[in-house]
Amino acid sequence: MKVVLPDGKELELADGASGLDAARAIGPKLAEQSVLVKADGTPQDLRLPLADGQAIQFLTTRNTDDPDALHVLRHSAAHLLAEAVRRLYPGVKVAIGPPIENGFYYDFEFPAPITDADLERIEAEVNREIAEGRTWQREEISRDEARARFAAEGEPYKVELVDTAEGSISLYTQSHDGTDEFTDLCRGPHLQDASPIKAFKLTSLAGAYWRGDEKNTQLTRIYGTAFYAKADLEEHLNLLEEAKRRDHRRLGVQLDLFHFSDISPGSPFWHPKGMAVWNVLEDLRRRENAARGYVEVRTPQIYDQELWVTSGHWEKYREHMFTFESEHRTFGLKPMNCPGHCVLYSAGAVSYRELPLRMAEAGVLHRDELAGALHGLLRVRMFSQDDAHIFCTEEQVADEVLGCLDFGYAIYEKLGLEIDVELSTRPESRLGTDEEWDAAEGALRDALERRGLAYTVNEGDGAFYGPKIDLHMRDSLGRSWQIGTVQLDRQMPQRFKLGYQGNDNADHTPVMIHRALIGSFERFIGILIEHFAGAFPFWLAPVQVRVLPIADVHHAKAQAVAEQLAGYRVEVDSSAETVGKRIRNAELDKIPFTIVVGEKESDEALAIRERGGEQSTKSLSELLGLLATLSGDK
Repeated sequence: MKVVLPDGKELELADGASGLDAARAIGPKLAEQSVLVKADGTPQDLRLPLADGQAIQFLTTRNTDDPDALHVLRHSAAHLLAEAVRRLYPGVKVAIGPPIENGFYYDFEFPAPITDADLERIEAEVNREIAEGRTWQREEISRDEARARFAAEGEPYKVELVDTAEGSISLYTQSHDGTDEFTDLCRGPHLQDASPIKAFKLTSLAGAYWRGDEKNTQLTRIYGTAFYAKADLEEHLNLLEEAKRRDHRRLGVQLDLFHFSDISPGSPFWHPKGMAVWNVLEDLRRRENAARGYVEVRTPQIYDQELWVTSGHWEKYREHMFTFESEHRTFGLKPMNCPGHCVLYSAGAVSYRELPLRMAEAGVLHRDELAGALHGLLRVRMFSQDDAHIFCTEEQVADEVLGCLDFGYAIYEKLGLEIDVELSTRPESRLGTDEEWDAAEGALRDALERRGLAYTVNEGDGAFYGPKIDLHMRDSLGRSWQIGTVQLDRQMPQRFKLGYQGNDNADHTPVMIHRALIGSFERFIGILIEHFAGAFPFWLAPVQVRVLPIADVHHAKAQAVAEQLAGYRVEVDSSAETVGKRIRNAELDKIPFTIVVGEKESDEALAIRERGGEQSTKSLSELLGLLATLSGDK
């Protein structure tokens, strides 16, 4: 058989040759350094056979930042962790240990609880294994053999995985000097040996229900990471420390923005300064909506289950809804606005002349998230979303999608956000015909290309009712967050029997576009807090200017300065602290501008300190001009 190399040349191999055989045929150095082969673009274990005509590419220990190369390294590191834990804690039961973004984890059922203090001991044992050396061998066995093997070892989680696995059953055994040390049920891929793992670190412990079901046993999840170079680990750990410093939960309390309470889990209590940020974003949303032809609507919070049955949420989403009984009827708190907007649309006859109809609502939504999944503002039970639904004709779809993208970028560019775009196409399980999906995906591609946006295609990740464009923000630490989405939907209008009279006097079904650009206000603000490390841009800062009188006799003068800055968010700090301490407090509170007022200061000469320590003297009129520019007034 023949395979095709990256330069287009063909390599002839024996039938059934593996990726490792191909690497050896090219050269011993490549075979030694290879960690993975991509066959027709799909990563696979070096030990697996190649197929005739496949295009192949090798990833080696030099591909230190390639996601697939890191994936196989961290997958192997997770297995070393499992071996170490089994050796150190007799009677432990092992579950699963996949690689994840930035690392890996492995879930265990320990005979007795462990703590963070145990991680150092476990990490030392893994490093001993790496230094001692481990090689991996792959084998395929029958399902019955695998079930019997793991049952004999007292590994119930592995037995359950064998019983529910699809396809062939494969095992990976890691060995040292011919002695088998640990065998795991695994599809792979894995390294040839442990020598490429130059840096290994265990990072944290967490609880995790088996298979994510709270009815199952709660396991102990050990998180870790691994790299091809020690310098990469050091850089990663520095980023983790910076992420802790920027943690929105800590900064939210420090900056007096919000807090959480067990009295209402997953629902933030917004303080006045937090609401100042919220209201700036809400004003921006409303202003842009009005400029772009949206109508503001408001729909009920509670609906009879009949609505959710019609929309399909009762069948597919009920477990995530808060429901209750009243007067022998079952009701649900809304987890999204779209069904209510369909009811609004159906309230009267609609003509094609009224389309597109753009409905916007930043309504409060509730979703019954598991307690263990809640995470500050990033995962909550109560949230508000900059929801909008556009009802339009087939011919209007591309223009309306383009309008949504323009709207989104107007917001993102104002914040200076870096955006990655992803087009998610038809999943295997879907509603509608191939012709409908062709038209829908084509409309989204057309809008992206008309705006000149680079995008990646996420094959098969569209919603069951239609394709979508997802907008991801890359923050100052390089982390990616999904914030916006534009989705095409032909199914919900059909479910609610929505229609409009066309110019041919016949009845037609509109296309529905689901659009959220900020997404959840709570999550968006949480992301922005971490992105800016709490130092919001001037126009968004909860307090824009703080005025500090040097002594009590200067309080009236300071108050007069504050009044002349009317229209901005200004406060006067007349506390008993020293001026130096109050300046320091203003810096800790991330205040963009601090004005110190004493005997020498006047409207023609104000002592101004910008966030970060820059000091200058400006007249009041110069300051007002600067603030107007920073707030976008000029």
